[in-house]
Amino acid sequence: MIRYELNPDEGILIVTPEAPLESTDFERLASEVDPYIEKTGKLHGLLIQAESFPGWQDFGGMVSHLKFVKNHHKDIEKIAAVSDSGFLSILPRITNHFVKAEVRHFDYSDKEKALEWLSNKG
Repeated sequence: MIRYELNPDEGILIVTPEAPLESTDFERLASEVDPYIEKTGKLHGLLIQAESFPGWQDFGGMVSHLKFVKNHHKDIEKIAAVSDSGFLSILPRITNHFVKAEVRHFDYSDKEKALEWLSNKG
């Protein structure tokens, strides 16, 4: 399950995975984000906040996650991974090879620093 909050004034989406990710999580997320991107052209930032990565409910959840990334990565300027999870801390090194967005890792206690970095557009 993913909890999310879109701040339309800042163009920042905050995503908090709370349980293994399911296909429906990404359908709901796309239904919120796609109209905003269509209206504004992009998201300035995406903040992924998770103490640890919960994994996927099943193979369909993983596939939906990968499709969501494929369909949206060109529409996001910056991604902040806020986590103490080993998996999410290496996210910038992995994703820089296949996403357009600038990606940085922040410790779980540094959410405010991450939001500040995302808010600095450009």
